[in-house]
Amino acid sequence: MGSFYSEYLNSSKVLEHYTYTKETLETQETRSRKVASAFIIILCCAIVVENLLVLIAVARNSKFHSAMYLFLGNLAASDLLAGVAFVANTLLSGPVTLGLTPVQWFAREGSAFITLSASVFSLLAIAIERHVAIAKVKLYGSDKSCRMLLLIGASWVISLVLGGLPILGWNCLGHLEACSTVLPLYAKHYVLCVVTIFSVILLAIVALYVRIYCVVRSSHTSTASSQTLTLLKTVTIVLGVFIVCWLPAFSILLLDYACPVRSCPILYKAHYFFAFATLNSLLNPIIYTWCSRDLRREVLRPLRCWQRAAAGVQGRRGGTPGHHLLPLRSSSSLERGTHMPTSPTLQEGNTEL
Repeated sequence: MGSFYSEYLNSSKVLEHYTYTKETLETQETRSRKVASAFIIILCCAIVVENLLVLIAVARNSKFHSAMYLFLGNLAASDLLAGVAFVANTLLSGPVTLGLTPVQWFAREGSAFITLSASVFSLLAIAIERHVAIAKVKLYGSDKSCRMLLLIGASWVISLVLGGLPILGWNCLGHLEACSTVLPLYAKHYVLCVVTIFSVILLAIVALYVRIYCVVRSSHTSTASSQTLTLLKTVTIVLGVFIVCWLPAFSILLLDYACPVRSCPILYKAHYFFAFATLNSLLNPIIYTWCSRDLRREVLRPLRCWQRAAAGVQGRRGGTPGHHLLPLRSSSSLERGTHMPTSPTLQEGNTEL
């Protein structure tokens, strides 16, 4: 066992596995790769900023402390960490990869798997919450906040375990024939297991939403339908975007399991599929703020504060403070509007969404 784990610090192991699974190795940083890496890093920075604004909005406003928004906040946290993980993955990819030790490689790839797992479990928690709130007509009360936090904590523990299995021993070190082509130090059976788990969970989520829609459509109270459809539309869009963004990556991983080594050239283009998947973390905050007027106000508040401060500085320099104070009045009105009571037809989630 000791000799097995000693290979984790062997800097030649990564090169050995990439030489076995890849037709060509990237030994030099090309100009096109530098441009692509810069674009991905800028994209990931936008992901971090967007999701950070959502987290700040959920944390600072008590209107967003309901079960629904806590789970959305958890999803935003996983997306934020995904942005950080993608930056690290980009900086440590290409020619740098061949100089990594296995433990460094496992940490690089495992962080991405952990954030992906957290996103999937967050979507499952949201679906369960919607089913409880709509199909069962039962809302989470303050006495159940501990249960919600435990559910969120459990999702992260499971994600850490699932993403950490390769570094704990479920890998293909010493068994090159069992290695994945896309992820050369991961065992094919591990990749298949993870994709299968995610697929089953997503199917269960879809089944829950079908059940919810059936309950809503069979409701004879139009008011009850209006209370639920707005929230339901948002989480359904979030789920749909996740499936659209990640389905190509899941498909390429399934193909990786089925293809013998060096027999499927498309596997060498897998990074394009994973780059497309990162768009999911970028789009989620846009969906939240587009569908929720209250959340949009709260997310944009820091931006309006920066705009107001910049306008104040410009006004002092230009000597026309009256003109530049107009955004301040608009911001004040908007701020007062955030304390207005929510429409009774949309109080299910404690705020309009």
